[in-house]
Amino acid sequence: MTAGQGFRGAAAVVGIGSPRYHKRNTSEDSVLTLVLKAILAACEDAGADPRAIDGFVSYANDHSEGVGVGAALGIRELRWSTMVWGGGGGGIAAAINAAAAAVATGQAECVAVYRGITEADDGRRSYGKDHFQPLLTAHGIVSPAQICALRTQRLLEADGVPRSALEALTEVSYLHAQRNPDAAAYGKPLKSGVYADSRWIAEPLRLYDCSRENDGASALLVVSAERAKQFAHAPAYVLSGVQGAGPDWGEQLENEEAYTSAGFHPALVSRMWDSAGIKAGEVDVVQVYENFTGPAVASLIDVGLCPTGAAAGEFMTVANLRAPDGKLPVNTSGGNIAEGFVHGIGLAVEAVRQIRGTSTNQVAGADISLLLGGPMAPLVSATVFGSEAVL
Repeated sequence: MTAGQGFRGAAAVVGIGSPRYHKRNTSEDSVLTLVLKAILAACEDAGADPRAIDGFVSYANDHSEGVGVGAALGIRELRWSTMVWGGGGGGIAAAINAAAAAVATGQAECVAVYRGITEADDGRRSYGKDHFQPLLTAHGIVSPAQICALRTQRLLEADGVPRSALEALTEVSYLHAQRNPDAAAYGKPLKSGVYADSRWIAEPLRLYDCSRENDGASALLVVSAERAKQFAHAPAYVLSGVQGAGPDWGEQLENEEAYTSAGFHPALVSRMWDSAGIKAGEVDVVQVYENFTGPAVASLIDVGLCPTGAAAGEFMTVANLRAPDGKLPVNTSGGNIAEGFVHGIGLAVEAVRQIRGTSTNQVAGADISLLLGGPMAPLVSATVFGSEAVL
């Protein structure tokens, strides 16, 4: 590996497990049990021995610590256990990147990346705890929706992004969910006019601009590229991975110069594409973390997949975003908005499905699949997955 390549193609996801989502506070299982079921499902998917897992990674204060998960699985040895710091969904891709770094450098051989949430164990809005500073709470800003509403309003007013761009993301998410039997919105299509007539959550964000809250867990198994072909399915190779925050970014103190950015600052974006050895226009399919529609649109603008201003409305249409034949299919399982929300881990699973060719909304010939995590959060991250054909 050269310095410019990072760990391009040195690690791959070989197993995925994503049991059905539950409505919040309805799971009969504890969060640890759900995590264990997800990891076991990923092992079964890969044809891997759970006892051979020797690393664990999660993010955003997941309560299921690697040492406990490993003990419950009866693993032979724990070699790598880490948690990605940072609020919101910014750690999704970063967790996969950490696992890839571990196996690429020989620190572990098989790492499980997971996230689990239940309301009974974690409470409401567990993903936002400890990330609201006094400057915010003293002025009544106590929820992610309020912060993202402020930034989305600026995106609409100052940057000139039309509201239709937000609505298109919701509409295509519900459209994709109708082909995904595991989606919370399966069999519940979004009827005409429902989005525009839905109640305000925090203006300009309406009900259908917002992600769900679900009990559930998902997991992915990461191994080195040398071992990847030993498993049951075609590997999804990690072409590049980035995480971080800009120089004036941080714990949401509302002093960012690029206030309408999702947080994918130019240097980070350049590293992502350069390390992957591709350009933005070569991406076949995207899974973008949409805590709310505004930040997700901002993510696509930040990384160069969508123009800003009025042109965003011309690009962000259902026809362009839908699978299988849209210009850039987005959130093909339904995403956080229509499939289910367990802090976005389902987006990572769907990003791998697209490389495998097993999505319920499969994009034909998908060789490059992009995962974007955590828009307008203190930390953001991204992973570019590729098939063997692009190595």
